[in-house]
Formats: sequence, C-alpha cells, structure tokens
Amino acid sequence: MRYLVLAILFVTFFTACNSKDEAEKAKKATVKKEPIIKEFGFTFNDYKVVRDTIRSGDTFGKLLEKFPLKDSLRIHDVTEKVKDSFNVRRIKAGKPYILFLDKKKPNTLQALVYIEDRINFTVVDFRDSIVVSNKQKPTILKRRVVAAEIKGSLSETLSNAGVSAGLANKLANIYAYTVDFFKIQKGDKFAVTINERYIDDSIYVGVESIEASYFENKGKKIFAFPYKLSENQKQEDFYDENGKGLKSMFLKAPLDYFRISSRFSGRRFHPVQMRFKAHNGTDYAAPHGTPIKTTASGVVERTGYTAGNGNFVKVRHSSTYSTQYLHMSKISVRNGQRVSQGQVIGKVGSTGLATGPHVCYRFWKNGVQVDPLRLKLPNAEPMNDSHKQKYLAHIAPLKKELDSITAVKFKE
Repeated sequence: MRYLVLAILFVTFFTACNSKDEAEKAKKATVKKEPIIKEFGFTFNDYKVVRDTIRSGDTFGKLLEKFPLKDSLRIHDVTEKVKDSFNVRRIKAGKPYILFLDKKKPNTLQALVYIEDRINFTVVDFRDSIVVSNKQKPTILKRRVVAAEIKGSLSETLSNAGVSAGLANKLANIYAYTVDFFKIQKGDKFAVTINERYIDDSIYVGVESIEASYFENKGKKIFAFPYKLSENQKQEDFYDENGKGLKSMFLKAPLDYFRISSRFSGRRFHPVQMRFKAHNGTDYAAPHGTPIKTTASGVVERTGYTAGNGNFVKVRHSSTYSTQYLHMSKISVRNGQRVSQGQVIGKVGSTGLATGPHVCYRFWKNGVQVDPLRLKLPNAEPMNDSHKQKYLAHIAPLKKELDSITAVKFKE
C-alpha cells in the first residue's frame, strides 16, 4: 500500500512539472519578437520615435524646442549651421516629420527627419556633430505600354488601367492644340508608352515620363513623340509621326488668367488721352504682378521704357513674326536673351499711359501690326531635313511598338 501511495505521488509530481514546463513554453511562444524597422538611415528600435506633422505657424526652431538638444546646443546656433543645406523657412504645414530621441538620456534629440514628399527627405543629425543630408529613397523606373478605349472620363479610364490619374493632365498638355479633351467621347482610343517610378520596387509613385503616345479622337489618329532639336533645349517638344509639331507656334494669350478689356481696333477712344485713335493691340486686364509669358519662343529684341508704353519687352520669333508686351510693373529678361514659349518675361503693371493694371499685347506679321485673334496662327517651326532624318530614325521603333499593341488591343 505504501508503494502504491508513493507511485501516485510521483506520477502527480511529474505531471505537474510537465504542465508547468508546457505552460512556460506556451507563454514564451505567445511573446512576439519586436520587428526591426529600418528607414531613412535609422533603426527605429534603437530610439524613442516621435512622428508628427508640421502645423500652421510651426518653425524649425519650434520643432527643436519640444525636446532638449545634447551638449547644451542653442537653437539659434543650430539654425545658422544648417541653413546652407536646409532652407528652414520653407518647411510647409501638412508635411510629416520624425524625431529620434535617445532612450537612455531622457528625450534628448538625436536626429530630425523632414519628409518633403514620398521620395525626398532631409536628415538633420545631432549625434556626433550637426550634419545635414538631403536624401532620396531608392527608386527604380519600370517601362510599360498602356492601351485602352475611353469609357467614362480619361482619368477614370487610366485609373482602371492602374495608371496615375496625373497622366491625364500630361496627355491633355501634349494634345492641347489638337484634341478638345472636354469633348472626348466613348469609343475614343489611346495608347501610351510610359516610365513609372517605384520605391523599393513595389510602392507606386507615378508617371515619370512619356516615350510615345497615340490618341484617336473621332476617328482621327494623332501620334506624339517627345524630342529635343538641340542638347541645350531644356524641355522636349512633341511632334507627330511626320515630324510636325503638335503645338501652335503661339499661345492664345500672354496670361494664364485674364479678361480682354480692349480689342484691336482702327478707332478706339483712348481713356487717358481722351480722343479717338487706332489701338494696334489687345489689352488683357489682370491683377498687378500677374506673370506675363512670351507667347512663342524667340530672342528679346528690345526692353525699355517710354512715356506711352511704360515698361515693355519686344520679342522677335522669326523673320515673319514679332510680339510686344506693354505697361509692365517688372521686366524679367534682358536684350538679346533667348526665351522659350511660355517663359515669364515680366509682370502686369500700369506703367505708361494706363488707367489700371493690364498688359497690351501687340503682334507684328511682316513688319505690320495685326490682330492675332483674327489671324490663323502657324504650328511650331518645322524641322529642317537634318533634324527630321534623325527624328524619324529615333521614333521608328517606338511607333512600331505602338502600332503592334494597338493592332492587337483594338483588333485593327
């Protein structure tokens, strides 16, 4: 009997020990290992991390005031030291930032990361000496061709194809002179070869550039290929499959937003001189300081001031065409300077004989002032034979690719 009791006690003790061991193992299994987070050049696990967003009225100094700096650094000294690499006055409300604090020294600031956008960020590092680094997240470009038939809006069609809606604006700018995007309709088609940027091979950023495109509007097919006629050209222009420029040689007006206050006229009552006389220009009323753009590429022929014209700029675009812009508050170009279409050359004012802020836009054709609103304006200057041969060779494989894809996609 005694042996039986001992056996029971032994079994009970052994079972209890096993249960305890199993419980310990189960407890350890439920404790998850803290994931290692690395971003912006920091291992987050090594710091106390504070994420926040710039608020209206925040300054760089205010961000630093929240936590102590090491070695009794003064905020003014820090601001002075970083200003050459980081424009602290340009931090914007709504932008996120991250503070990295020392876990051992209570809340001592080790580094600050200001996030400009999804790719660009600035690190202000206080750990050893104050170091500012303007950095970018590693990205890659992926090339693909998107072809689709319009269903709904262009933006909606692009979104359904998994493309950034921002591409709609790019296409609208390319075809601004050839397609009315307010009147595109169901059944219109497009195909576009694009380069898209990704962060870490997986996070989609958006469309970086367009290599080639095709748009079919009301049965009319229009190709567009970006091309620079010279290495010094800052931005590509777009041409069709025959080398013809897609944009007009002239913008419709020298301002983005305007109201025509006085049209070209052979007899107009002058509000300052109080008499009837010819008005050989078009007046565009706009607020003081509104940017004035040259309507076409060319060379600044003359800038200056006269009692009647006020501050003015005259641009020669070719042997045939010249334009002039009057009553400026500010001139932003100099004589002999080459300017591109849409480049800001000054600002709206009321200098000279003017009753209010506006720009008087004058237009010459073959040395005679004419009304540009009644003139059939030409497309961009055509390519010469040398440029055209190089261009056609450049676009040949791009066009072939678009033709192949559209033939399959639209069963042409």
